[in-house]
Amino acid sequence: MEPATGWRAGGDLRRWPEHGRQELLVFLEDELHARDITLEILTGICAGVHRPGGATLADRLLFAVAALAAEMERELIRERTLDGLRAAAAAGRHGGRPTTVTDDILAIARARQARGESVTTIARHLSVGRSTLYRALQPPDQAITA
Repeated sequence: MEPATGWRAGGDLRRWPEHGRQELLVFLEDELHARDITLEILTGICAGVHRPGGATLADRLLFAVAALAAEMERELIRERTLDGLRAAAAAGRHGGRPTTVTDDILAIARARQARGESVTTIARHLSVGRSTLYRALQPPDQAITA
């Protein structure tokens, strides 16, 4: 959902965003409450004008429940994502780009480097990026973790 860039405090929202439940709850929490924008619900049990820091208990309750629901939804998405990543790892599938420097390429690069060739020449011949080859040639104890 696009952020509400032209809105200002004290403004009114009269159109219900046509998105899924989770996006709507995030929208309510992040956009309306943070900018003190009035929400007017036209139909349903919560019909009426609601203000994020409103004077009535119903206003405060609506925004508090929406914020809690959005937080819970975010946490559920996070948990499901982590569960999926763990299941994929258990099945031997790992995300990310495939490695370009295999053990064979690394052995060739080390042998050529031992003969005195420059890393730039070796990288060009093996069709590997120079910085990638430098990273692969580092000793394991000096490896950079990103």
